Amino acid sequence: MDYRLAIENTPDTVPDGTGILLLHPSTGETDRIDTDFLSTDTDHMLVVSTRTAAREVEQKLEHYEVDESRATILDALSVERGYTRRQSDNVRYVSAPDDLQGIVDQTRVFLESHEGKRRVSIDSVTEMVYYADVDRTVGAVDALLDLLEKHDVVGLFHLAKGVHDEAVIDRFRDRFDGVVDLSEDGTTTSQF
Repeated sequence: MDYRLAIENTPDTVPDGTGILLLHPSTGETDRIDTDFLSTDTDHMLVVSTRTAAREVEQKLEHYEVDESRATILDALSVERGYTRRQSDNVRYVSAPDDLQGIVDQTRVFLESHEGKRRVSIDSVTEMVYYADVDRTVGAVDALLDLLEKHDVVGLFHLAKGVHDEAVIDRFRDRFDGVVDLSEDGTTTSQF
């Protein structure tokens, strides 16, 4: 099963099980790429947010006119920050961005309980590294990529270029089937 991509300068489609690394400037505007990725050719989407609270993710989806009825949000920030949280069918929580096992487990639950074409967005791997460490985050990314392959879904993983050294970026880059590189001026290049 192929999935269409609506990201500039990428292949028209990618096979199921594809993991895509989105490299972006630390101040880069990734919302457009993320929402185009999520809303194209999909029945259900999981947005794993280690960077913003669920409410901000909902606002982003609404602003970019993504069908929120197909979205599940996994909020990894609100519990740790003490924000009000209301668990619902579409919003789940883990304790903190460094609860990597919780993120993997909740992703598995989502994939096992939804059928059809599914997409996963991880925003962001950078925050996972910041809260945990590189080695633990690499392990979690590997587990998430295994889930994508097992369940025939595609995923987009955000990583900020400016805050990691080249060795760390290469360590993540080598794990992915495709890399989309977003430049400061908003243009993209890719390698698949």
